[in-house]
Amino acid sequence: MDSGSALRVEKSATLKPVVKKTYVLDTNVLLHDPTAVAAFKQHRVVIPMTVLEELDHIKDRRDKTVSREARIAIQMIDKVVDAASPQEIQEGVEVPGSGLEGMPPGTLAIFPDQSLAENSDVPYLDGTPAQANDNRIINVALRLQAENPDEFVCLVTKDINMRIKAKGSGLVHVEDYRRDRVLDDIDLLARGYEHIEGDFWSRISEVDTLREGDCTLHRVPRKSVPGAYPNQFLYDDQDFMAFVKRVDKEFVYLRCDSRDNLMHKRFWGLAPRNLEQAMAMSLLDDDGVDMTVLTGPAGSGKTLLALSYGLHAILEQKRYSKLIVARSTPPIAEEIGFLPGTEEEKMAPWLAAFDDNLEILHGTDESCHGSIDYVKERANIQFKSLNFMRGRSFNNAYIIIDESQGLTQFQLKSVISRVGADSKIVVLGNLAQIDNKYISPLTSGLTYLVEKSKQYPHAGIMHVNGIVRSRLAAFAEENL
Repeated sequence: MDSGSALRVEKSATLKPVVKKTYVLDTNVLLHDPTAVAAFKQHRVVIPMTVLEELDHIKDRRDKTVSREARIAIQMIDKVVDAASPQEIQEGVEVPGSGLEGMPPGTLAIFPDQSLAENSDVPYLDGTPAQANDNRIINVALRLQAENPDEFVCLVTKDINMRIKAKGSGLVHVEDYRRDRVLDDIDLLARGYEHIEGDFWSRISEVDTLREGDCTLHRVPRKSVPGAYPNQFLYDDQDFMAFVKRVDKEFVYLRCDSRDNLMHKRFWGLAPRNLEQAMAMSLLDDDGVDMTVLTGPAGSGKTLLALSYGLHAILEQKRYSKLIVARSTPPIAEEIGFLPGTEEEKMAPWLAAFDDNLEILHGTDESCHGSIDYVKERANIQFKSLNFMRGRSFNNAYIIIDESQGLTQFQLKSVISRVGADSKIVVLGNLAQIDNKYISPLTSGLTYLVEKSKQYPHAGIMHVNGIVRSRLAAFAEENL
């Protein structure tokens, strides 16, 4: 035993010191996460002058989303290099709070890449007009790699084509920015429910029953359901159906329910078409859940469920005073400013899906359009662009964020932090329909939100499956 411990000490004594790595950042990394300069801990971060020029150009754009991120990134860089001399900025300035325990802090350097010229010893990409900026950034990494052959020099970019070009030019290390990646495989994303094969109770070694208010809870050992998190549904192949009320270090507290009860829920005349929709409706109607995240394919009923509950809660239960529907307008929507009318009228082309869903809810009415106009006015439905929601606070409101899969974690955080007192927010998204070129299902703000909020006792997650539009839509989703 003693010799084994001596061996372990000897091994730990001969460990090599941690090698300082150099990371060259592309502009899209700083737009994706403006705090990225502090994300590389004890390592060296290099920002080419071209990146600063691109940030300078972007900060004045009319696209409020990226211009804001560009300004924040510039301010972060300024905080680090503000008091440094030109020589120190080129060599590297310490980044406050970036060091790990027992390690010196990382450094940030600005590389004057406009001074680089073609050199026969170092690969060099010329400044073709369409690719000039990308090439100049790659040249910085190539030069640093040539000058420091024994060091780890890596280009970090979210641009796939730029990564291919950099490797093809001879750069050994090229990576995507992974700080915001919370999963290795999108199939591991929390779904809000777990199907247990066979009989659930046969795998439980012990169970206690306790009463809390008007609710009976079954307490089972956590090791029996190790993956359980608050507000998750569990069901088996028999008649067992339960809701995870809370989780502590040793136990999981379950509230038993029945599928019939769930399937008999009604919001504004809408009935669930499958079990996932029924579970989503239960989460929406739960007073203890302040935020519900609904994911799922096109046509699974996410928008319809969120809207029908909003009308039910505002007009029948009088819980909220207004219904706010928001989504991010695509960059092409800068033309929104030239459309006539109020903000709501300008947003109409991007929120037509909500009018379609209102028609579904009121399609059987004698005067369909009259009913829709009446409901819009009575429920105080307001359409907003996410670009104009920052800095505001929404109290006593029911808020629906639509098409959230194209948002970064930074953008989603800024919206959710706007939710005021006595409000509920529902975040909707389909990870198969991302139209932001720098976001993948693994790096989407929606994926980040699901994984980070699943342990929060006042948040609920539900993946609504099953296409309910038509058999043709189901075929298209699966086969085209």
